[in-house]
Amino acid sequence: MLDNGARPERVYKYRPFNNLTIDQMVSDHLFFATPSTFNDPLNSRPKLQTDISAHELEPLLHALVRERVDKQMSAAAKAIKYKGPRTLDHIASRSRREADRVVAEVKYQSENPDLEGDDPLQYLLGCEIERELLARYDKGVVSLAERADCPLMWSHYGDQHRGLCIGYSTPDDTVDQLRRVEYGGARLIAASLVAAMVLDGDAAAARAVDDAVLLRKAKAWDYEQEWRLLGPRGLQGSDLELEEVVFGLRCDTAVIYSVVKALSDRHRPVAFFEINERFDSFDLVKSPLDTGEMSVRYPQRSRDILEAFSDLDIEAYTADGAVVVESDA
Repeated sequence: MLDNGARPERVYKYRPFNNLTIDQMVSDHLFFATPSTFNDPLNSRPKLQTDISAHELEPLLHALVRERVDKQMSAAAKAIKYKGPRTLDHIASRSRREADRVVAEVKYQSENPDLEGDDPLQYLLGCEIERELLARYDKGVVSLAERADCPLMWSHYGDQHRGLCIGYSTPDDTVDQLRRVEYGGARLIAASLVAAMVLDGDAAAARAVDDAVLLRKAKAWDYEQEWRLLGPRGLQGSDLELEEVVFGLRCDTAVIYSVVKALSDRHRPVAFFEINERFDSFDLVKSPLDTGEMSVRYPQRSRDILEAFSDLDIEAYTADGAVVVESDA
């Protein structure tokens, strides 16, 4: 199991400025993404280490298939409002038959003489278990960072500094859902650990499998200092507390003004910051935002400039600079 470490006081979400970003701030939503959509195709895709025999792998595959089919059919029955003992019996029967079919198919394929290796059945069972294991993970993930001044994060996720970074505090009741990512190491997850989770109901094994599937990334990504909030997929109400908004170096002043005004009446006050460059290095600095200048400049009305001259005589200037006053006649 990963050492989850002391959770930070703040976690940050780098975002471009768009409709979803506004919704996340104004409506206090978070989008829990499907791990398969992440930009790293190796992310959340561990490989199964078949450290147990084919005889032990067979009931594990059978249980995983039953669990998947049972879940699919239960969702379908709910959608069409089927319920009652007969429905449950039907789902259980179909789940067992599908599991029997999958296991029988794997056994049949293992008899192919073209397959190499000491134990083709063990290998094929492991491949099928790996697919079933990943298919059962329907959790969503919100990726968050420990810091708001990372140059690479601003470039990769903050629309090249044209976006913003939302800072959240981490209430005590989020401790089980907010988990630290571990970088490097092997992608392997032991089949014996999966068996302990699925067949024995071992809670510690389940946590370790969760960590291996959802919380490991390649060493090259460690600059992200990522924490992940786990929950149901899709747009959900936020369990984190929005505390601050940090604007990028290239964020348009009108965008900054709009965000500040949109959050100005929030029940819990939000602090506003901007990213500045250091004079003597490539480091970035998070500084408090001075909203005074924006209050003078915005909101603007273009016709105010024209109407400022409405009480003057209409004048025209000649080429030599002499003023000609035009009459209304």
